[in-house]
Amino acid sequence: MRSIAYLASANVASEQVELDAVIVQRDEGHFLLDVIPARRIRDLEQEGLALIALSRLGLAPLTLTAEEIRLEPRFTNARLVWSYRGAHVPIGLRLSILQILLDEGPMPLGELLKSIRSDRDPAPAVMALACVDLIILDLVSHPLGPCTMVRSRS
Repeated sequence: MRSIAYLASANVASEQVELDAVIVQRDEGHFLLDVIPARRIRDLEQEGLALIALSRLGLAPLTLTAEEIRLEPRFTNARLVWSYRGAHVPIGLRLSILQILLDEGPMPLGELLKSIRSDRDPAPAVMALACVDLIILDLVSHPLGPCTMVRSRS
């Protein structure tokens, strides 16, 4: 998952259609997040217009159940990383982290953190850079830790 956005509405012909949609960007494109138990109930006409709008926007559904969203370790890892989404990352620290990953390639998180020269804990900066899609953390394989693989997005 690279980003998450909200789309309130779209136009079909001259009609404004309320979508109330969560759009996710993955490496393979943009998708409508369709969480089965949270599906919005619409009448037949509203549903048809919403489907037309989503089709014109090129959004295929990404259907998940609540159980799939809560699969571990991804669920806990994602919540932990996302808690750093507002962390300020000074430009020098940002450049340092990105340069290390460009020079050395993918590496374990523990190794990356040890190689960063900073007067502050670099872990929040690494998490914040993952939130803005500049680096990729493996959040699926294992609980977040020193062996978590990190790579540059570019």
